[in-house]
Amino acid sequence: MARFKLSIEYEGTRYSGWQIQKNARTVQGELASALGSVLDTTDFELYGAGRTDAGVHALQQIAHLEAKTMLAPEILRRKINDELPADINVLGIRKAAPQFHARHDAVSRSYLYQISRRRTAFGKRLVWWIKDRLEVDRMRAAANLFAGLKDFRSFTADDPEEKSTKVHIEQIEIREHGDLILIRFVGSHFLWKMVRQVVGVLAEVGRGKLSLDQASAFLERQSDQPAKLTAPPSGLFLERVYYEGDEKLEILEPVMAVASEPRQ
Repeated sequence: MARFKLSIEYEGTRYSGWQIQKNARTVQGELASALGSVLDTTDFELYGAGRTDAGVHALQQIAHLEAKTMLAPEILRRKINDELPADINVLGIRKAAPQFHARHDAVSRSYLYQISRRRTAFGKRLVWWIKDRLEVDRMRAAANLFAGLKDFRSFTADDPEEKSTKVHIEQIEIREHGDLILIRFVGSHFLWKMVRQVVGVLAEVGRGKLSLDQASAFLERQSDQPAKLTAPPSGLFLERVYYEGDEKLEILEPVMAVASEPRQ
């Protein structure tokens, strides 16, 4: 048996998330099917760095594969891609140490969220279009509230009684690019639906419908309000999974540019 590290990109629109589920089409399920065809066996382990929800995309998901094969990594990559649908692509495969674990060895992760301030013919599946005017400076001020080690029990569908809801957010960066608002989250880990619920609150602050004090209160006492404001999965991308020694991305760029709408 040999262990490999896989880098994978996918558009999640057609899938019920990363993880294999019964009676649902998933990214891991498609990869496992492709691997079964290439390796002519189901005797392998495929484990991702983390789950992504239904409709969420990945610019670089990481997985480890343990399998018996004589194929060189690049040949294996090409053969797997030949079996995959067009919206899933293996970017790279390389041999990994026998003890490498895609999830347990990760030290941090980054997510990108794209909000479009105009209707777009091309990027509907990759953005959240918000018609209302958004004050980006107010959103940045609200984002600062979430930096550091905070209790995100109001921002997750996870059960606080079963799992710690404390998360260390290293950075939330917000940048304007044409008619896009890009939001990058970097943190140790993320709870179920946490990023989308924080984005929903930031958008509500940007609309002027929530004050900074109201947003801050969600961190101080449990509230079901963030769940009601959950941003759609279309705009969310798992951007990177970081391991010891990896350099963090510095430039914040859109997945697909949405040009500024011509002004009359």
